Amino acid sequence: MASAAWRFGRPLMSIFRQKGAVGRTGAVSLFSTSVPNNSPETKPTIRKPMPVMKKSLSEFAKYVADCLPKYVQMIQLAHGDELEIMICPEGIVPVLTFLKDHHNTQFVNLVDIAGVDVPTREYRFEIVYNLLSLHYNSRIRVKTYTDELTPLDSAFEVFKAADWYEREIWDMFGVFFANHPDLRRILTDYGFEGHPFRKDFPLSGYVEVRYDDEVKRVVVEPLELAQEFRKFDLSSPWETFPAFRGKSHVEEAQALPSSSEDKSQKPA
Repeated sequence: MASAAWRFGRPLMSIFRQKGAVGRTGAVSLFSTSVPNNSPETKPTIRKPMPVMKKSLSEFAKYVADCLPKYVQMIQLAHGDELEIMICPEGIVPVLTFLKDHHNTQFVNLVDIAGVDVPTREYRFEIVYNLLSLHYNSRIRVKTYTDELTPLDSAFEVFKAADWYEREIWDMFGVFFANHPDLRRILTDYGFEGHPFRKDFPLSGYVEVRYDDEVKRVVVEPLELAQEFRKFDLSSPWETFPAFRGKSHVEEAQALPSSSEDKSQKPA
């Protein structure tokens, strides 16, 4: 048996030896033995333009705009190949229904609903619907707008996944969704006041939560900052390392000569 295996394997070994794939130890090298180039890359990594994809996305966006001229206000390609459709608030349900059920779109997956707060705008809140089409392997982004008082139509009847997403937008931004089956907070605690993702909401919040040993339960109290202001400089403001207290990084910096010293050191 061994002689038969050697008789069949000997021609293969000769082929590998001719090609230089067998080393001195007789082991077959399956990987390249070239030395990798460790020189630093000088050119930035830039994604190559894809004109064919860009053209197809532009044509598809125009097709959607022609089918829904009442609701589509603007179309654009962000970052080269990310299709975005801006719609009016009244067109949430019709546009999402079209993108989900139409044969040429089939965006049947609602990936996420995001919110953006820009207080300087008249309609400060921007609601973004991220859709995915597994059939065409493509994504689309639908954007609309509203303010603090105007509600938006819920997308729950189109995408059941919009249930918790819209609850999160309501909790964090305070955007109300009409016809939602169970619109209540989902991330903050019961009785929480305010919406944390709004730009006018303070970073420290309004209340603090702690466990009270006396009453043996968690209590909610008004926020009290024991240290209202602290001066920051180049040294560590919190004195983290005791061995370096009192030392300033400014002392390590080399002093630069003033303009008068430069003039006095110039040769005549």
